[in-house]
Amino acid sequence: MPQTPDEMLRLSGITLPPPPEPKGVYKPLLQMGNLIYVSGHGPVLEDGILIKGKVGLDINADAAKLAARQTGLTILSTLQANLGSLNKIRRVIKVLGMVNCKTDFEQHPFVINGCSELFAEIWGEENGVGVRSAVGMGSLPGNIPVEIEAIFELYNEGTKMVITQSTTEIHVENE
Repeated sequence: MPQTPDEMLRLSGITLPPPPEPKGVYKPLLQMGNLIYVSGHGPVLEDGILIKGKVGLDINADAAKLAARQTGLTILSTLQANLGSLNKIRRVIKVLGMVNCKTDFEQHPFVINGCSELFAEIWGEENGVGVRSAVGMGSLPGNIPVEIEAIFELYNEGTKMVITQSTTEIHVENE
């Protein structure tokens, strides 16, 4: 039986870090219609400390990929704190991953896979993988190795899945 995103998170044994407070004049999350825009997040650990370092100089690509996964967990924490449940999210629309790296670093997609793979674990391959950009930056705030922002689609209020007689058709109905 398929698991909900909240169940997937619980079964994984993952502990989310605290949702970060804005460090400037912006909202960490904004809802427009059925879309959720999440501002850039960094890799916050469970104790609230940020992972730091320039990729290719202070940390390698594997450590940066783990930092991107931690950034994904930080995004999940913000979503859960603001929405109350990850189950309200239908799918990942877009991920923009920025890597703080040396100018000759070329593994940006590998690094941001840390976040993308996490989202695929939580929402499944179909809904957890959206479009994506992975780019290099000369620096990021606080010397964090990655910053990631994302767009998610919410389920519409009153939407339910209805399976008809055919096992190959699924219809969405609004109540």
